[in-house]
Amino acid sequence: MSIQTNLLKINSSIPNNVILVAVSKTKPNYMIEECYQVNQRHFGENKVQDLVDKYDALPKDIKWHFIGHLQTNKVKYIAPFVHLIHAVDSMKLLKEINKQALKNNRVINVLLQFHIAKEDSKFGLNKTSCDELLNSEIFPSLKNISIIGVMGMATFTDNENQVKSEFKNLVDYFNTLKNYPLIPAESFSEISMGMSGDYKLAIEEGSTMVRVGSSIFGSR
Repeated sequence: MSIQTNLLKINSSIPNNVILVAVSKTKPNYMIEECYQVNQRHFGENKVQDLVDKYDALPKDIKWHFIGHLQTNKVKYIAPFVHLIHAVDSMKLLKEINKQALKNNRVINVLLQFHIAKEDSKFGLNKTSCDELLNSEIFPSLKNISIIGVMGMATFTDNENQVKSEFKNLVDYFNTLKNYPLIPAESFSEISMGMSGDYKLAIEEGSTMVRVGSSIFGSR
């Protein structure tokens, strides 16, 4: 099937309240343009230089999501235009995003990444480190970032019960943070979980944003 057919099929199968982020990392611009032609506007990249190059070359109404592990020294390159940074897992990164957002006269939307998988290789906060971040003296001064939700990646496994349990954990984190006094409840609304192999399960468990690559563009 063509990229456009794949994309339209996935879009027709997910609820209207769920944002589909087409993971375009490693994909050439012409493939992104094919998606754009059928009204896809949210795209995800995991390398800063690739994202900058694509931003420069492609239509400016695309909403670019940075979905990879972001190094603090690279934030300045995407701060002028990035729509959402998915994987914030430290105060150091949060402070740098705030600093670069201020320089660009912007408020940058971010998600807090939680470690919900059994795999040690994945990044993310846990309850203790999240509490330390939110209760730090610095946090209230970060006026140029907006924490709009949470993000997590489940274990890569065929065990659906395990995946569902991990997604439930992320939803629990979301519900806990929603009551946190320094996070505005009206803008705290996104749960970014679910990829090509498990996005349907993720939606069942409450995902509002799925990151789908190979099911749209085909395997690498």
